[in-house]
Amino acid sequence: MAQPLVKKDDDRDDEYEYSPFLGIEKGAVLQEARVFNDPQLDPRRCSQVITKLLYLLNQGETFTKIEATEVFFAVTKLFQSKDVGLRRMVYLIIKELSPSADEVIIVTSSLMKDMNSRTDMYRANAIRVLCRITDGTLLTQIERYLKQAIVDKNPVVASAALVSGIHLLQTNPEIVKRWSNEVQEAVQSRAALVQFHALGLLHQIRQNDRLAVSKLVTSLTRGTVRSPLAQCLLIRYTSQVIRESGMNNQTGERPFYDYLEGCLRHKAEMVIFEAARAITELSGVTSRELNPAITVLQLFLSSSKPVLRFAAVRTLNKVAMTHPTAVTNCNIDMESLISDQNRSIATLAITTLLKTGNESSVDRLMKQITNFMSDIADEFKIVVVEAIRSLCLKFPLKYRALMNFLSNILREEGGFDYKKAIVDSIVILIRDIPDAKESGLLHLCEFIEDCEFTYLSTQILHFLGNEGPKTSDPSKYIRYIYNRVILENATVRAAAVSTLAKFGAMVDSLKPRIFILLKRCLFDNDDEVRDRATLYLNTLGGDGSVVETDSEVKEFLFGSFDIPLANMETSLKNYEPSEEPFDIDSVPREVKSLPLAEKKAPGKKPTGLGAPPSAPTSAADAYEKLLLLIPEFASFGKLFKSSAPVELTEAETEYAVNVVKHIFDNYVVFQYNCTNTIPEQLLENVIVVVDASDAEDFSEIASKPLRSLPCDSPGQTFVAFEKPEGVPAVGKFSNVLRFIVKEVEPSTGEAEEDGVEDEYQLEDLEVVAADYMLKVGVSNFKNAWESMGPDCERVDEYGLGPRESLTEAVNAVISLLGMQPCEGTEVVASNSRSHTCLLSGVYIGNVKVLVRLSFGIDGQKEVAMKLAVRSEDESVSDALHEIVASG
Repeated sequence: MAQPLVKKDDDRDDEYEYSPFLGIEKGAVLQEARVFNDPQLDPRRCSQVITKLLYLLNQGETFTKIEATEVFFAVTKLFQSKDVGLRRMVYLIIKELSPSADEVIIVTSSLMKDMNSRTDMYRANAIRVLCRITDGTLLTQIERYLKQAIVDKNPVVASAALVSGIHLLQTNPEIVKRWSNEVQEAVQSRAALVQFHALGLLHQIRQNDRLAVSKLVTSLTRGTVRSPLAQCLLIRYTSQVIRESGMNNQTGERPFYDYLEGCLRHKAEMVIFEAARAITELSGVTSRELNPAITVLQLFLSSSKPVLRFAAVRTLNKVAMTHPTAVTNCNIDMESLISDQNRSIATLAITTLLKTGNESSVDRLMKQITNFMSDIADEFKIVVVEAIRSLCLKFPLKYRALMNFLSNILREEGGFDYKKAIVDSIVILIRDIPDAKESGLLHLCEFIEDCEFTYLSTQILHFLGNEGPKTSDPSKYIRYIYNRVILENATVRAAAVSTLAKFGAMVDSLKPRIFILLKRCLFDNDDEVRDRATLYLNTLGGDGSVVETDSEVKEFLFGSFDIPLANMETSLKNYEPSEEPFDIDSVPREVKSLPLAEKKAPGKKPTGLGAPPSAPTSAADAYEKLLLLIPEFASFGKLFKSSAPVELTEAETEYAVNVVKHIFDNYVVFQYNCTNTIPEQLLENVIVVVDASDAEDFSEIASKPLRSLPCDSPGQTFVAFEKPEGVPAVGKFSNVLRFIVKEVEPSTGEAEEDGVEDEYQLEDLEVVAADYMLKVGVSNFKNAWESMGPDCERVDEYGLGPRESLTEAVNAVISLLGMQPCEGTEVVASNSRSHTCLLSGVYIGNVKVLVRLSFGIDGQKEVAMKLAVRSEDESVSDALHEIVASG
């Protein structure tokens, strides 16, 4: 009999069965509460009943007014007991019941008696309860006792009074602020907790007075704080003062920083860590200032305490985002943490190493991570996968090792989110690193051979249909695709049929074989698969012989659907079955809502399979379709670039307007996306009147007003300007929104017949040189630079004047040119005196451009820059130098 009991004790899943509160009911407990009225009180029994009542209250059980009152009055009778344990339970239940003002009077005298008791435990708890249940009137009566308690020799009583003061500060701040002298005295206490609570209360009393907080920090940083907990609080207040003074005083408060650095030598580990973390979080911290903090964090990495190892590696992980070179010295210690029993510590160590590692350490890291991945949960694996993806984009030449690692973990067991993170990473690497395309596609093909997730299979097939035909040997993918037609469910089979059709359309030599496979699909038992096969066989045309596919067919298969899906859905719902077939030309093509790209939060780059093909083609193509549907702009030619939306109104205004700049060789079209947020108004004949007097090279040639703009239904109005061909003309445009306002009847939603002309001033808009440059990256800058040749190279040097840092100068030039940084060179090492940045892009006229920037900064923070430009056209190289010279 003994063995089963031992086994059950070891089984943690069954621990809940031993809970003493399992199955208790409120009614039964209220019946048990009658023991409070017994003439001979049983302290143990009463304590058990109070425990059950507290459990019910903390589990969210509600007591009616009558029930709470009865329990409260019964509990007050327990004050006659002298049992210390029972008295503590009485204090707890009174606090939780939170009696009303009428009932408080019943216990006030008992609590005040306890507050002056000789038993310190009674005094401390009575203070806590009184401050919890009393109002401002009674508080003034006991204020004298509370002041005395704050400076009491017993630390338990003093702490109780101080904590009560922290709570009372929320409801009766004026009373608590009168205790400043007593609290100031308590800060000097030798008791650790008293000093901690006193400092917390004193800071809250003064927190709205910045000068008073600064004086408090100045006085206490001289060494009067002994409590480690209070020291941690003081460090936080000190870093707050440094942050605030840094806004007004560029030199900073050095004595406060010296105090933080001195805390790194404290004997308490919590103080050392708090100081190290505070230093790493200072704005504008230099490598010299960081070094002491990094050193102590490095020591914590080898601590025997898991909490210290976790705290250190978590802090270093954050530092690595902004100062990767400063953390490099800790890499050896962090590598030992990869095998740490705590998986959170191991995951943070891995991701930090991936941020700080150099190209030579990638292979060694991959070997260590391989053993580590099988021991952690999917949520940690996703973090590691995302870090590996960033590392691969940072070091594109290492794509083979990283791609192989991703493909290996893709074959292992895992949930949907984990698998999707890996697939998204492979897709992004294929798009951003051309050399990785063939191997990446093969890895994806092998994955769908045994993929349990329909969503991932269909998305990979779609991606394979777009990218596979462009490879050197497209035929090797056909087997994987057709296997899906034979082995998978109907959704995946339909996606596979569409992918086969794309291969047939793009690769003429494969067309006969594709026709045979598609004909087999005509006998599928799912109508969607049969319909797709029939459609594609007829679309590809002919008898399957090796002939070139029509451009219209390719456009049908690969082109974007130029009808808004919301409009299509509405038209299909409104279509009434009749002899007249549904006419797709009847679907309105006006966009009723902002394009998806415009709704994205700024700075959020779409990732993975849900993302459009890498910019610029996808964004330009989507806008080009929209502009071609407008007759006034149809003859403008090929769209070169569309900018990100620029807000022309502030948030939460009655009319929200942003603008997208569409750049053509000879023209610029402004697309104003307008939203009316007033339900009682309908706007008609909406147009933006543009004043181009500050843009001499531009002349307005066309505009397209918006006929109607109901509430919360976005619409677009356009204005087109002509400019000199191929010239990066710049200028400022002022904008006024003009419209006719019609009042809307809320009950019927109908607008009035007559309207009133009105206008709304918008922010100015600028066309800048960066608008004529597309951000297009290159996987290997060195090879691209050498292949471009020196024939069209232009080199010159420029003085950029005083700058706060090299980072500011680098970001300013990148923003001015509007080019894509390559190989992570936009990140400047902390406290670096020189830096080289590599940029690539495509200039208007589809001219490829490469730029090599060399920066240097002297002691007076004067920045000098050497600009080397190589392009396919020497005039473009000259143009970039002119942009920098005039910028």
